[in-house]
Amino acid sequence: MSALLGLGYDSSDDDSVPKTSTSATPATKIVAAPEVNTEVWSPGLLRLPPSFLPMKKSSAPHHDDQIRLTTRQDQAHMQMTLANTSSQALTYNATYDDMTRPAAGPINPFKPAGPGNGIKRKNVPTGFAEETAISESTFSAQHRTFQSLGYTRNPTQPDQFVGNMENVAQFGGRDVVQIKPTKEKSALWRAKRQRKGDSSVVEGDGAYLGPWAKYQNDQEFDQYEVGDGDDHVLASDEEFVEEDETLATDAPMPAMSKEATDYQGDTSKAETSEFHGSEQFDYQGRTYMHVPQDLDVDLRKEVGSVKNYVPKKLVHTWKSHTKPITSLRFFPNSGHLLLSSAADGKAKIWDVYHQRELLRTFSGHNKAITDTDFHPTGKTFLTGSFDRNIKLWDTEYGKCIGRFSTGKTPHVVRFNPSAEHSHEFLAGMSDKKIVQFDTRSGELVQEYDHHLAAVNTITFVDDNRRFITTSDDKSLRAWEYGIPVPIKFIAEPYMFALTRATPHPNGKYVAFQSGDNQIVVYGATDKFRQNRKKSFRGHNTSGYGIDMKISPDGQFIVSGDSAGFACFWDWKTGKMYHKIQAGGKEGGAVTCLDWHPQETSKVVTGGLEGVIKYWD
Repeated sequence: MSALLGLGYDSSDDDSVPKTSTSATPATKIVAAPEVNTEVWSPGLLRLPPSFLPMKKSSAPHHDDQIRLTTRQDQAHMQMTLANTSSQALTYNATYDDMTRPAAGPINPFKPAGPGNGIKRKNVPTGFAEETAISESTFSAQHRTFQSLGYTRNPTQPDQFVGNMENVAQFGGRDVVQIKPTKEKSALWRAKRQRKGDSSVVEGDGAYLGPWAKYQNDQEFDQYEVGDGDDHVLASDEEFVEEDETLATDAPMPAMSKEATDYQGDTSKAETSEFHGSEQFDYQGRTYMHVPQDLDVDLRKEVGSVKNYVPKKLVHTWKSHTKPITSLRFFPNSGHLLLSSAADGKAKIWDVYHQRELLRTFSGHNKAITDTDFHPTGKTFLTGSFDRNIKLWDTEYGKCIGRFSTGKTPHVVRFNPSAEHSHEFLAGMSDKKIVQFDTRSGELVQEYDHHLAAVNTITFVDDNRRFITTSDDKSLRAWEYGIPVPIKFIAEPYMFALTRATPHPNGKYVAFQSGDNQIVVYGATDKFRQNRKKSFRGHNTSGYGIDMKISPDGQFIVSGDSAGFACFWDWKTGKMYHKIQAGGKEGGAVTCLDWHPQETSKVVTGGLEGVIKYWD
């Protein structure tokens, strides 16, 4: 304190500290900001200049002695701290305040406390741990060394090892990258290997062996040599297999039959069609494309103009497919024909009225068909398949008109329903893309690439100017047709993958089959918001792509079920009316269904049984 007075700072306590005589001492220059010795700057610590430290005893009262003692302790403490700034070991018992000081310099009062300013935030339960880095190649080499040889370098002290010390001594602590055979040994190995042979010779002397050429002594090279000794160590990805003595003979393997190696032609390009009906033309020369008018129902009226009811009884069964049904589609507007596809790679056209017979089979895919879609006129339809092809068929005569492929599996195919773009269709692929093809030129004209997983559904909305897509990435995206940038992206944490979709006839909503056993509803207008008041539950869809459909008048919604039911709900209230056991005695899942566009209560279902059932 006396030192402070000597600098010209007067004490605020006039009674406790006697003033020195100003006549005895010359005038002292006042230093408002004393100079700081930068040589003793340390992270978080400042060393005081000597002028601040009292060096001889003063006649000050007791509390000044405490200040002097504390200052001396701080000075000694700082000198210990600064003794060896590069040392990572503490030479004194550090206080908590010292260990949580800022990284450099004093605390900035204008910054919040945190790393680099004051107390550090704990990133481990016991305190603060510094991050360290190790390259991926170094880690991989050490990991493989530990897997193969049982030892590795200590990450904190690279000159030490952990693990099998006997192998450390034997191999000199080298890792698997450093342990390589010499060029002489590699050349010796190659000399002992059989010749690859001539690729034009199939069997006999000089036959082509390629990468299957053996060594003269296979067992000798099942393991690789290490160092200069005769020790053999298995590679990290090898297993020691004791060779069967019966395989060690020199008898050549019998040649494979020519049928086993014969290349078959691509059957996916050999499309065929077969007519099964009783007569292909009627007495006026019309095919089954003609909408019948000798019925008690008018099939030419506007769709949705009659009130719908829930069906209750089975009226017909169609059997022809040999594997599970994958899609069911009524003929647009009239519904007098039914298109079905199955995992047997075939699509079939059925007669819904009169004899209710199988009319035509379309064969052209060598793997299961994933989806089908009628052209708005019904004259053509699309099929997508796991053979990675999309094919355009003539509905009337069964001819394949076009083939389209991107090399990936199409999960969903949809024609553009508008008259202006009805020659174009969209396909949702397994490689996250939605592709747009022109059926006239056969070319890919647009690509929508924003999803992060396979695309599941495509639904046209807003007078076909926009469309909504969903994907396995648990998101929903809305697009302007022809513009490959989404105008809306919805991905909430509680969302599940939406696997199937169907639009409401009023054009305001789209219903989606969700992966958590419910049907959710989203708006089809500008906002595309979820309608949380509409949720349809009570069925099970887990593990299947279960189809659903809204009745033409918009009153009911029907969905399949993995237990073999067809479930019906009221659209307004969300209440389930009842279930129909549509999956047979075995209870096979009902995966496909469609609501007849003209009848009051006709629904068709199909599933894993491979049987199509017609309900009224």
